Amino acid sequence: MSSKITALAALRNTPYILKNKVFYHKKPLSLELGGQLAEFQLAYSTYGKLNEARDNVIWVCHALTGNARVDDWWGGLFGVGNVLDPSRYFIVCANVLGSCYGSTCALSSDPQTANPYYHRFPELTIRDMVQGLELLAQHLGIHTVALGLGGSLGGQQLLEWAVMYPERFRQIVPIATNAWHSPWGIAFNEAQRMAIAADASWAESHAEAGKAGLKAARAMALLSYRNYHTYQQTQAEPQIPELPHTFRAASYQQYQGQKLCNRFDAFAYWTLSKAMDSHHLGRGRGSAEAALAKVKARALVIGIRSDLLFPPAEQQFLATHLPQAVYEEIDSAYGHDGFLLECDHLRALLYKHQYWLPSNPLP
Repeated sequence: MSSKITALAALRNTPYILKNKVFYHKKPLSLELGGQLAEFQLAYSTYGKLNEARDNVIWVCHALTGNARVDDWWGGLFGVGNVLDPSRYFIVCANVLGSCYGSTCALSSDPQTANPYYHRFPELTIRDMVQGLELLAQHLGIHTVALGLGGSLGGQQLLEWAVMYPERFRQIVPIATNAWHSPWGIAFNEAQRMAIAADASWAESHAEAGKAGLKAARAMALLSYRNYHTYQQTQAEPQIPELPHTFRAASYQQYQGQKLCNRFDAFAYWTLSKAMDSHHLGRGRGSAEAALAKVKARALVIGIRSDLLFPPAEQQFLATHLPQAVYEEIDSAYGHDGFLLECDHLRALLYKHQYWLPSNPLP
């Protein structure tokens, strides 16, 4: 039996089980770009229990198509005896505004019309997402988060949160992320939205609108998440192919595109990719450097050497300008996706820089 299966089996035999919940905010939320959400909800998951001092909190911010079930997509870090140990820590992960895993999004009912928003859903920014997370933290009575973790879009949320509310975190670990979204990243996102918009069904108002475009968009995105060497290692033909031929790399792109379509929708992809483009810590604060200087938490900044989408120079910039930061780099064959796949390396770095341990975790 694998160590992961053993740990999860042990978890099921303890009282520290998963709880899926929904936070309802019945007051208007003003949005950075104007307008408001009359009300909203956030789906979230908690694991474990708060200790008496309420200082054993680990908060995980998910990436673009992630959800609140961190044990599903970061299982290599989750479990008894692991970094995300629900027998010792109170672990929280919330599905962000605009996503389609239970939080208010374009497929939600507009309380003013009782019909889904669809294309009328307001444009969100990372700061709007963080306002939702902050309201949830207040609702849960959490004053201090011992450790905040997030990669990619999740790292953008984490950094913005640490700037907006400097007292919130003791330590943050932004992984494969940046202080502002680059022209390169924005171009990738725009190309993907162009694929969605080229789908004739995108003009329609129903949950399946834009799904063919979303399939193509995901195939594009995957190229930025991996790199030439990844495909050479995993998708190369075992021998010289005869023609006509169905190439492994082509089948893989089709499979990954369809796999996302089966669990996600084009509206959420559009909303969240636009929010990612909006990310800039320096907006309204003079500069990104000035914004990062506001952060009081210790920071472990992690880059991935082969990352084409968020290259290590972006994480090195963060580490240079965060007041209490160290920089570590993972050598991975998986490019940007390394932040989800290189759990052994991440675990080693988190234990190496373990400033975040609460004073009194659960026994």
